[in-house]
Parts: sequence; C-alpha cells; structure tokens
Amino acid sequence: MNNGEYLKAYLDIETSFNRKLTVVGIYRPEIGILQLCGKHINSLEILSFLEGAKFLITYNGERFDFKVIEAELNLSLIKYFKSIDLVYECWRNELYGGLKAVERQLGIYRETAGIDGYDAMRLWERYVRLGDERALRLLLDYNREDVLNLLTLERRLKQLSGV
Repeated sequence: MNNGEYLKAYLDIETSFNRKLTVVGIYRPEIGILQLCGKHINSLEILSFLEGAKFLITYNGERFDFKVIEAELNLSLIKYFKSIDLVYECWRNELYGGLKAVERQLGIYRETAGIDGYDAMRLWERYVRLGDERALRLLLDYNREDVLNLLTLERRLKQLSGV
C-alpha cells in the first residue's frame, strides 16, 4: 500500500424510503471497514474513524451521500475532507449509470449482484418492521460491497486513464 492510500477513506450510505440514514459504511485501507447502522450512526463515530484521512472517495457522494449526512447529522464532511467523487471520472470515461451499472460495464464482481438501492430500502424496512436479522445482514453485506468496490473502481479508472 502506498503512503497516499493512508490518506483515503471510501464512503457509502444507505437510506430508508423517507431518506433517513440506515447504514454508513466507511473503508480505510490501513484500518478496515466501519459500518454504523440505525440509531448507532453519529458524527463522533464517523469523524473518529476518519481521523487522519484527507480524501473521501464516493460514487455520487457530492450530490447524495454528503447531503443526506449533513441533513441528518448536521455534519458537513466537505468542510473536513477533500472529495473525490468517482462519478465524474466515470463520465469522463463514458461510463454512465449508477454504481452497479458501472461495475457491470467494467466487469467488477459483486456477491450481492441483483440487489440495488431500492432493495436496500426494502431490506431495512423488513429489519425494522419484522426484526428480520437476515435482511439486516444482507443490507450490511450490500453496503460493504458498495464501499469496497469503490477502491476497485478507483483502480480501474486509473488504468483506463493510463495513470
């Protein structure tokens, strides 16, 4: 791992049907992954895990993830970290669609293939309404893949750019 990767964190969120945070997933290559869920999502945990990072890597985070986090937690991540939103690099490489569509175009593997953001909201509802722990585990698996695949996507985009 090069020294620059220590400064990076990869972030993805999941929300409910009413756009409330359900899962915040963050991956730090030198530390591992943190997933906060439901009532355990808070600014202190997020900032503590991100301590020492300089860059936040997301897919469409500037238009979605950061705004939801700020609205719900009153935490403006953009004030503390430089954003690298991979959606713009994808567009420069003529890769369009959501994260899963771009992954398919680039042949990035996903164990939770077939599950999308709408399904993630349905899984949360099953967990909240029915106490379905399997639904929660699948939601967390889905979010974990979203977060970890951001690193894979970043690397593929660098290959495409010849960097």
